[in-house]
Amino acid sequence: MNQRETFGSRLGFLLLSAGCAIGIGNVWRFPYVVGQNGGGAFVLFYLLFLAIMGVPVLSMEFAVGRASKKSPVKAYQSLEKPGSKWHLHGYVAMAGNYMLMMFYTTVAGWMLYYFYSFFIGKFSGLSSEQVGAAFGEMLASPGINVFWMMVVVVVGILICSMGLQKGVERITKGMMIGLLSLMIVMAVRGLTLKGGMEGLAFYLYPDFEKMAEVGIGNVIVAAMNQSFFTLSLGIGAMAIFGSYLGKDNTLLGEAVNVAVLDTFVAITAGLIIFPACFAYGVNPDSGPSLVFITLPNVFVSMAGGRVWGSLFFLFMSFAAFSTVIAVFENIIACCMELFNMERKNAARLNMALLVILSLPCALGYNVLSSFEPLGAGSSVLDLEDFIVSNLLLPLGSLVYLLFCTWKFGWGMENYRNEANEGRGPKVPVCVQNYLKFVLPVMIVLVFLQGVL
Repeated sequence: MNQRETFGSRLGFLLLSAGCAIGIGNVWRFPYVVGQNGGGAFVLFYLLFLAIMGVPVLSMEFAVGRASKKSPVKAYQSLEKPGSKWHLHGYVAMAGNYMLMMFYTTVAGWMLYYFYSFFIGKFSGLSSEQVGAAFGEMLASPGINVFWMMVVVVVGILICSMGLQKGVERITKGMMIGLLSLMIVMAVRGLTLKGGMEGLAFYLYPDFEKMAEVGIGNVIVAAMNQSFFTLSLGIGAMAIFGSYLGKDNTLLGEAVNVAVLDTFVAITAGLIIFPACFAYGVNPDSGPSLVFITLPNVFVSMAGGRVWGSLFFLFMSFAAFSTVIAVFENIIACCMELFNMERKNAARLNMALLVILSLPCALGYNVLSSFEPLGAGSSVLDLEDFIVSNLLLPLGSLVYLLFCTWKFGWGMENYRNEANEGRGPKVPVCVQNYLKFVLPVMIVLVFLQGVL
């Protein structure tokens, strides 16, 4: 087996890890949830839970990766006590990466298709009904869905096949810098629109009345959920980057940096969306309709809308691709270790595999639209998303947490020794009981809430 690759720079590691965490949910879910749950007051709860839930589990995933220097499938085997069965979660984590990509490649394809459509001027001069209809027409076309999904898979795998430093790190770095620059430009543009400041006030001004109306319990649960899901924890997608990492910096510090970047993108997305929606009198909603119907309507009515629409979907494509490349890297690394393969061969195998596995979702709104797994109106995408988000992520995070904090796993002492190596903030002894007893209960609550 070849010697394990490492990152060329710390910035490469941070941008790649943040890129994995920064996905479409930062844009189509976060701003809406903030606006719905009392604005700035919700953001404070979100930041609190990110610090006490998301960051510790992220540092544990990094620690398992860095200590083992192996992919998630093999990491447990080199750290667990003889005879224990923790390594079985490695296979579940690998399956989780495949399942995440089974629907994410299709949604990333939608972003590319909309970027292309805005770029060539396909939306110029459309009425709001026609903009809404365009999304339905795209979903109904098997050809569009399958073609753009295949573009995502092929490009993503080609980047990963070039290697960690030459391909994954170099290209993700460029994309992430492009993404952050585009976001800042678009946020400034949003805030200078007439009526944009009202949108900003609705978004970030703490509205305690709204909070009381929603119910403080509901707001807290929403903040826990958002802080937990935003970092894509539990399927080893982050452990893989830990395994490429040197020992110069503590893992708590690195986890904080990744969480800060992720939060910056989520909050900035709202600075793009709310001012624009308020300026054009459109109600900001959540999910695909926000990105594919509401915002295109705003761009169509805006001066220079074709340019702004193209830039927005370029940024969305970067957000989607950064996750795709990170998870593909994880899948390829797992295959290289499991089957002792060269990187290029693992890439070829997975290119074919991921196209086939992604077909049900790409065809879920057209050829397979009569299949409604979660009740009327649901699709293949909803089922795959439910399995990953509501089952595999919270339960996987719980496994990492118990493995790192309990004696029958790897143990608190080993986790702290690994996490505290290097410069930066250390995991103090005083949080041990919190990590062992309180945090698992919080994660179980998130899981139960998601399933119910």
